[in-house]
Amino acid sequence: MTIPTLNIIEASRKASSKMANKDTPLIYNEWYVAAFKDEIGRSLLARTFLNKRVVMYRTLAGKPIALEDRCTHRSFPLSKSHLEGDEIICGYHGFKYNDSGDLIDIPSQKQCPKGIGIHNYKLVEKGPLVWIWLGDQALADEAKIPDLYWLDNEKWAATSGYFFHPGNYVSMHENLMDLTHLTFLHADTIGTPDYASAPYKMELKEGHYKLIREVVPTTLSPVWGETTGLAGKNTAARIATSEFLSPGLHQVSVSFYDSALDEATRETFKIHTAHILTPETNNTMHYFIVHGRDFALDDDHIEHFMHEQLFAAFEEDVVGLGALEEVLDDQDEQHFEISAASDAPAVATRIYLKKRADLENA
Repeated sequence: MTIPTLNIIEASRKASSKMANKDTPLIYNEWYVAAFKDEIGRSLLARTFLNKRVVMYRTLAGKPIALEDRCTHRSFPLSKSHLEGDEIICGYHGFKYNDSGDLIDIPSQKQCPKGIGIHNYKLVEKGPLVWIWLGDQALADEAKIPDLYWLDNEKWAATSGYFFHPGNYVSMHENLMDLTHLTFLHADTIGTPDYASAPYKMELKEGHYKLIREVVPTTLSPVWGETTGLAGKNTAARIATSEFLSPGLHQVSVSFYDSALDEATRETFKIHTAHILTPETNNTMHYFIVHGRDFALDDDHIEHFMHEQLFAAFEEDVVGLGALEEVLDDQDEQHFEISAASDAPAVATRIYLKKRADLENA
């Protein structure tokens, strides 16, 4: 049994201390996705984001609203209450709140005190997503919401889904940044044996990190081969870019083509996947996913097959990282982790997340 020397262990722990982990404070001054657009309606929807309980609904005019999910009287959850027009009436003692979160009526007394209410969180609808800002509301700049042009573009088709993830969002960002795990964790779905050893390059800019992997030539897994017409060809190309866009968003973009054909005439098939990570707590996460393609736009069979195959792979991430979370919860004083060369973008991402958290909590 080979145990690293004490110097190696101490060096790895020192490096890890600069990176975010599951215990790092969450980042509040940032846009996160609260829901898919069609999830918010005239029923009260309860969710927890960044350890904050939130209730969401739409006004009669269709405006999405997000309020603190707690009555100021005895902390009864307003999500267990009911709507009357645009107002919530608490299901415990009938205290009434308007869509700004102001307390406007107490049925047991004639006068309602002024200046009492609950938090109102800004929501912004953009394409199929509803974004929420849980930090300082004065800093909620809509221009800082990441732009995913393909989400609402007639030249792209997309499907979406959701997982409740029993793990932290930092580990999921790391998982998405280094896709060498496709060869192993996704061996039966989207991975291929040559993926982990394929050459890669990196682009590391503050707050924006990329790893670009070129798997050429290769034989594509069924989800890509059967949908692009490249099945069985050992000259296929798979150019994948893993990209950290914000604490709440990661995008994977891939191009597929036949490398044996002339570049000027060959057809290229492109996909984007938005991996949308909204922490529920430090140890749990809302995992929204939107997958888009620029080919076979009207082919229902391809859409269904691709969605089924991809979400089976994404579930492998949820199960795998859920198991990882259990190990992290049980770590002792002997615990340490090392990093490999391909971890550089993931390490940069974790350092950035810790810097953001430290600045916000200074």
